[in-house]
Amino acid sequence: MELLDKINRFLNQLLLWIAGVFLVGMVALTCSNIFLRLVWVPIKGVFELMGFFGAVVTVFALGYTQIKRGHIAVDVLVNRFSGKARSILNGINYFICMIFFGFAGWQMAAWASVLCRTGEITETLRIIYYPFVYLVSFGCLVLALVLMVDLLKLLIKEKGAE
Repeated sequence: MELLDKINRFLNQLLLWIAGVFLVGMVALTCSNIFLRLVWVPIKGVFELMGFFGAVVTVFALGYTQIKRGHIAVDVLVNRFSGKARSILNGINYFICMIFFGFAGWQMAAWASVLCRTGEITETLRIIYYPFVYLVSFGCLVLALVLMVDLLKLLIKEKGAE
């Protein structure tokens, strides 16, 4: 379990750094486009690139945010439950979310394969879509891994408490 947790943390830290690079690229591209619009020469395809980069930034940060428990949670009602009931609800939540993001990652990978076969490209810059869809798929699968590790930790903790 400890090895799986270390792999999980390393992988998510790496993805967070990659997301940071894409975010810096988004900022640089936006600032450049704003500056160049002042001289009437905007950068073509900024909208396309922002969409791709934004998707990568978002999905690559999901797993790290889950590890740090940084997602918004409205737990006014749940905090009134006993510790056992909260653990059960957390376990159910981890399981459902793990299945959902695993399925989403799998379906996005299938869609990326279709895009690869059909040769789909963007209108302005003629960039191929499928690498970005594969990246989003990978991010979803990594989040599913994080949720699986959280579920396993919860189950091991519960088993040790018995």
